[in-house]
Amino acid sequence: MIKIFGIKNCDTMKKAFNWCDANGISYEFHDYKKQGVPRDELLKWCRSLGWQALMNTKGPTWRKLTPEQQAITTQGQAVALMMEHSSVIRRPVTENDAGQLLVGFDPTTFDSFVR
Repeated sequence: MIKIFGIKNCDTMKKAFNWCDANGISYEFHDYKKQGVPRDELLKWCRSLGWQALMNTKGPTWRKLTPEQQAITTQGQAVALMMEHSSVIRRPVTENDAGQLLVGFDPTTFDSFVR
């Protein structure tokens, strides 16, 4: 079983859920909005993927941030921002049975990652 982290109403998340359902892939969903994102989880993701890969700089939440909030130069600043504004985390973040992480959804990449 894979674990998918994200926001339920996100269009990209819906694509990932639909793909899993259509392909018989079992998953556990962790909703950033309702459950938050534990700091230790964010740190693990940053170590594995790099904080830059996790930042959603194209979404409306990012655009609403002040220039000072957007001026991130360290992992510590990025983690603090992601904890305060979970919508700036790219979606989905998927963890497979081997503990590997994938950010975003592309059907071909997703298929090889979860099988």
